[in-house]
Amino acid sequence: MRPFQVSDQHAIYFLTLTIVEWIDVFTRKEYKLEVVESLNFCIDRKGLEIFAWCLMSNHLHLLCRSKEAFRLSDTLQDFKKFTAKKILASLEKESIESRASWILKAFKEKGASQSRITNYKFWMDGLHAVAVESNHFLEQKLHYIHQNPVEAMIVDEPEEYLFSSARDYAGRKGLVKVGLY
Repeated sequence: MRPFQVSDQHAIYFLTLTIVEWIDVFTRKEYKLEVVESLNFCIDRKGLEIFAWCLMSNHLHLLCRSKEAFRLSDTLQDFKKFTAKKILASLEKESIESRASWILKAFKEKGASQSRITNYKFWMDGLHAVAVESNHFLEQKLHYIHQNPVEAMIVDEPEEYLFSSARDYAGRKGLVKVGLY
């Protein structure tokens, strides 16, 4: 078994999904909202259960699992494929992103270095997946996820950050349908 992969498709995992080269793609609300919409779709239609999440400028943290009839690996692969397609299409046609040509060039160069990629490489391969094997570890990762925007000096308090489940844990309505742990 390779480290950092999903071996038990129904266990709870702490996951990090990262943009190639750590490029800051999620600086525009439109791209962030694509991720939110896709996460909610995966919850509604693909059996994803999210206990915590936080979208930063170049990565996404999740504390999640898959319901019995679904495979977590497949759901996340579909999520990555769909969000990449949507955001890349937006970068190609819209003028809201001043760095669009630079970003697309970087994704194209990364894609050209891999034989199975026909155009752009958006997400890094695989998942940084760590199985949650204790309540202590779960609470530690929950705190870590919610502190990300505080550590990055985006907000003073975790619940102030719109693109995180910290709002839900503070009793406020969040953007993604999370199940509080």
